[in-house]
Amino acid sequence: MSDAPIGIFDSGVGGLTVARSVRDQLPRESILYVGDTAHSPYGPRPLAEVRRFALEVLDDLVEQDVKMLVIACNTASAAMLRDARERYSVPVVEVIQPAVRTAVSVTRNNKVGVIGTTATITSRAYNDAFAAAPHLELFTQACPEFVEHVEAGDTTSRELVALAEKYLTPLVEQGIDTLVLGCTHYPFLKGAISYVVGEGVRLVSSDTETANDVYRTLVRAGIERTSPGRAEYRYEATGGSAEEFIRLSELFLGPEVSSVELVETGTIPITDPTRSHS
Repeated sequence: MSDAPIGIFDSGVGGLTVARSVRDQLPRESILYVGDTAHSPYGPRPLAEVRRFALEVLDDLVEQDVKMLVIACNTASAAMLRDARERYSVPVVEVIQPAVRTAVSVTRNNKVGVIGTTATITSRAYNDAFAAAPHLELFTQACPEFVEHVEAGDTTSRELVALAEKYLTPLVEQGIDTLVLGCTHYPFLKGAISYVVGEGVRLVSSDTETANDVYRTLVRAGIERTSPGRAEYRYEATGGSAEEFIRLSELFLGPEVSSVELVETGTIPITDPTRSHS
């Protein structure tokens, strides 16, 4: 059990930020990463649809004998975290609570902003998570077009900066001093986001905080890997183009991902014409 990989799931490449943080903190641990690129982005989709897609991917990860599930997607966490914890016998870690705990601890004026996909914001998952800190004022903003810019490799264009100003100015006007990046794609846009909100606003992203939770959960459950062999890293995608997944991962993370296996997960079809079906 302790030598089994950690299963990390995201709607696309954004969760690679979480995977990298897990690798940094737990270099002995093997990782199996799945990006549901066939259905990315999740943000505009109904939560019931996201729930179905996400559970199909997680079912497949469990069938591959992972020892832990990491839901590295805010929208999926909002849609089916409770289902996942009831459905699977392995520990499940997600990205919302770790970011919330950090935001609560670092805010100075108790005014916190949260940005996320439309589905994440309308689910009120962050509102529920911050309910344990009633002294805070919470301001939320959906940023539906941010993921499209990340997936296109755009982090600096004038169009992106103008979009960031449109989304973030209302939060700045509320006087927030802390901003939670409620989507794993958003850390790639830290430059533009910080430029708009200013140096006085602390940005909180879930990648490092989630890796901390993974560490604690492994140790608490006694399933951390202790064998001296090298860790193995596997990357899978449900979409039709491994090359596109690798291109985006190299753009943001460097040559960390050298190969991606296209997979069919649950009832999710892939459209790669070079793949044969038995």
